[in-house]
Amino acid sequence: MPPLHLNHAGASVMSAAALAALHDHLALESRLGPMAAAEQAAPALQQLRVDAARLLNAKVGEVAILGSGSAAFGAAWSAFVHAAPLRAGDRILVGRQEWGGNLASYRLAAARAGASVEVLPCRDDGSVDVTASAALIDARVRWISLTWLPANGGLINDAAALGRLARAAGVPYFIDAGQAVGQLPVDVQALGCDVLKSAGRKHLRGPRGTALLYVRQDFVDRLEPPWVDVQSAPWAGGLRADARRLETAEQPVALHLALQVAVAEALARGLESIAARVQALARLARERLADLPKVRLHDLGAGPRSGLVSFTVDGEAPTATRARLAAQDIHVGANGVPYTPLDMQARGLEAIVRASFSCLNDEADVERLAAALRT
Repeated sequence: MPPLHLNHAGASVMSAAALAALHDHLALESRLGPMAAAEQAAPALQQLRVDAARLLNAKVGEVAILGSGSAAFGAAWSAFVHAAPLRAGDRILVGRQEWGGNLASYRLAAARAGASVEVLPCRDDGSVDVTASAALIDARVRWISLTWLPANGGLINDAAALGRLARAAGVPYFIDAGQAVGQLPVDVQALGCDVLKSAGRKHLRGPRGTALLYVRQDFVDRLEPPWVDVQSAPWAGGLRADARRLETAEQPVALHLALQVAVAEALARGLESIAARVQALARLARERLADLPKVRLHDLGAGPRSGLVSFTVDGEAPTATRARLAAQDIHVGANGVPYTPLDMQARGLEAIVRASFSCLNDEADVERLAAALRT
């Protein structure tokens, strides 16, 4: 049997066209030199920005291309606190499923300033409780952060409702959309966020070493990078007036060309169609795994769930389950506490196995996973 990839939430697989774009440009660089090759690639690189803006329902100048989801978040967060440092008593509000890297950054910054990081209340299904969250907001709240689709299960938080709350309160609102972009429609206008980021390697099916960062145009001036170069601060003009003030001049052109193909392919397929397919497969997987006596599902959320299906097998460590499946050429993920520390600890979980689905998968893939777990 061919390998079965069920770790699209970790990193998906590039299409043949995206891989060809990457290879072709590297070959061109070897013939012309990187600078001349980049000049030839300029139209495609601009098309990437146009397509990425369309993907997010943003303006072209509101999108920056960075090297990873962590780098995108770090660029925006460091620029925010550099422009207006945290003070003693300031508060940062985060969702319970906050990505571990974001959470670590918040805690370090808060500890230096004497500020605090506080967790937004949850409903019984684990999702953010926007109504209860409203009572937490006061003049000391400097930043609200939400991981839209958490890494450790199928929950889809109501990011738009929290965005309406943040906008009404005038508090900057950040969305970690690492598992959302490429899996379901993303509309930054409807979400009401000031900043949103996503790696390109996940459901978008771009290469590793790429990420999209959205910064609302009216919010750009509140971000001052702690360091700049000729891209982010041209000599004659000071800081750029758009999201690219968070970029650098040196860019991996071949990776960006592959990302351009991936974004264009997602738009051509249609995000609504992709979301429907992914959610249908994940729903079938949950049904099949729930029938297995030794398998325990660990998903949250009462409404539609994402394509991330989390579970454990009785008497078997998640890393051992992953290895056993890999020996059968079925490739899944296994996440520990550092990925989503607040949520994992709240639920008493040390680790989970995660099967994540893509529009590349089909019903036979679900049955193959269930059969492998059954034995």
